[in-house]
Amino acid sequence: MQKIWTEKKAEDFLKKRIPVANSVIAKSPEQAVKFARKYPVVLKIISEKALHKSDIGGVRIANSSEETEKHFTDLEKLVKRKKMKAQILVQEFVKGRELVIGINKDPVFGHVIMFGLGGKYVETIRDVSFRVCPITEKDAETMIRDMKYGKIISGVRGEKPLNTNVIKKALVSISKIPQHYRKMKELDINPLIADEKGVKVADARIVWE
Repeated sequence: MQKIWTEKKAEDFLKKRIPVANSVIAKSPEQAVKFARKYPVVLKIISEKALHKSDIGGVRIANSSEETEKHFTDLEKLVKRKKMKAQILVQEFVKGRELVIGINKDPVFGHVIMFGLGGKYVETIRDVSFRVCPITEKDAETMIRDMKYGKIISGVRGEKPLNTNVIKKALVSISKIPQHYRKMKELDINPLIADEKGVKVADARIVWE
């Protein structure tokens, strides 16, 4: 029977290998507000029954203590209405461009790593490339070059280029995970937020055999 690690548990697993956005599981509006004083924040429902949180209104951005408290209370009500067993994650809001890194266990090739444009358009645009795990930095470089919309990484219309060295190191690091965790069936990092300085995981999910 497969096990699913939702966001917080998956991110805690990944943080030794790749930078992860700071977050806390808040059990009260007061705890959420206390964390939110440090950053603009995103509040999210964390549940195996809400893997696509945005589809049910389970993601809210807050820019003040008042908004944080209101969103927390609204998400609690949503959880009750949906009759879900869920937690509420409060996470720093990370600005940048959205990428995706994924791992899948293929019956023929074994573990395969995917890289491309992320966010809510990942399934629509489908600008991704694949390699068999593990990969080298040279492999990672060719994955980036394979993208149809690679200009988004190199910078368009005055935008600063993303830090490709950090992206390549992240890809190599993630590609090595299956060597030590053979029972990993799927890994989905979406989005990976990137800018000219580095990258941070803003959402992740892991499926184990």
